[in-house]
Amino acid sequence: MDSTTLIPDVDDPISLFDIWYKQAVQKELNDPNAMSLATSTKNGIPSVRMVLLKDYNDNGFVFYTNKNSRKGIEIQFNKYAAVCFHWKSLRKQVRIEGLLREVNASVADEYFLSRSRQSQISALASDQSSVLQDRDVFLKKISEIKLRFNDLPIKRPSYWTGFCLIPNKIEFWLDQSYRAHDRMLFTKKNDNWSINRLYP
Repeated sequence: MDSTTLIPDVDDPISLFDIWYKQAVQKELNDPNAMSLATSTKNGIPSVRMVLLKDYNDNGFVFYTNKNSRKGIEIQFNKYAAVCFHWKSLRKQVRIEGLLREVNASVADEYFLSRSRQSQISALASDQSSVLQDRDVFLKKISEIKLRFNDLPIKRPSYWTGFCLIPNKIEFWLDQSYRAHDRMLFTKKNDNWSINRLYP
């Protein structure tokens, strides 16, 4: 097996993620920033859904949501979470585990203002995850909010915010022939990363 096709030996998982993510942006047809987010209740009942990565750096991986949604409520009770990126075109996967921390209000404000106006309006109109008896009710709320604000700026609602997943584990997976896949696990200890290759 050609060693050049294996995960490279590096000390910093964030820099490796950056390389893979930029490759995905070039190769994936839709939403290279899509990631499955797994949260759980205080009793350990898990749930998972797709969200969009909006920022990442040495501090962690950021997504935005409604704090009153199911995931938002679960995050209030259990700050531990995990995400998984699967880039099929690259035959690569990255799994990340850690603690969630709410971003600063100024960061959430800045991102909310960068969204399209229609997305801002939808955020105000949606009681995310609650029961909707008739879709027309939702569409009517959207129309009412459009009229109410007209051309006025829309302020970010307090329940809409971002969370940063601060990683303590990052695992890279690379497809190989005959299921002899390559896996590399980075585990954070104090301020340093320990590195281990894993059996597939």
